[in-house]
Amino acid sequence: MTIDLLFVHSAGLQIGGQGSAPFVEQLRRDLGAAYKISFPIMPAPSKPSYLRWKYELKNLLHGESSPKILIGHSLGGSVLLKYLSELPDKISASGLFIVAAPFWGSENWTLDEFLLRDDFAKSLPKSLKIFLYHSKDDDMVPFSHLDYYRKAIPQAEVRELDTGEHSFKKGLPELTRDIQKLSASLGN
Repeated sequence: MTIDLLFVHSAGLQIGGQGSAPFVEQLRRDLGAAYKISFPIMPAPSKPSYLRWKYELKNLLHGESSPKILIGHSLGGSVLLKYLSELPDKISASGLFIVAAPFWGSENWTLDEFLLRDDFAKSLPKSLKIFLYHSKDDDMVPFSHLDYYRKAIPQAEVRELDTGEHSFKKGLPELTRDIQKLSASLGN
């Protein structure tokens, strides 16, 4: 039986060696055939809009074939958190893995449409096991953004990484292990 994952990418082009594409390809190799990673290109990734991405997530996350594991990289991570914290419906996902996400409203990162409400973590589905990852050598999103998320989501498991930069083109072994552990605990 394969385990379905949804990977919500970063902003910008997602082809070839750009954006989250190399990260996803490495993750596919690391996880192997037991995992099916969906990597849909979100609407207008070079000019992202929360409303457009929100409607796309609604289509991807609801229904009988919705994924059990959600991964958000960079903007994709912050969009997943916003969407899930505003969601009135239940989803069937068990794990949420957020990698190198910007914390909008901090340190001159102020795109209002992506801002989270102050108490957003209280509205996240209680069934979700949440993991946060950020590299100290991230050259796009300051490592300090991890601290904002750590304070806002105290139930999350936090992985501070020494290397990986922002793109994780060579993979993220900690993410692979955490996905495998979570899958095993769910009986998958």
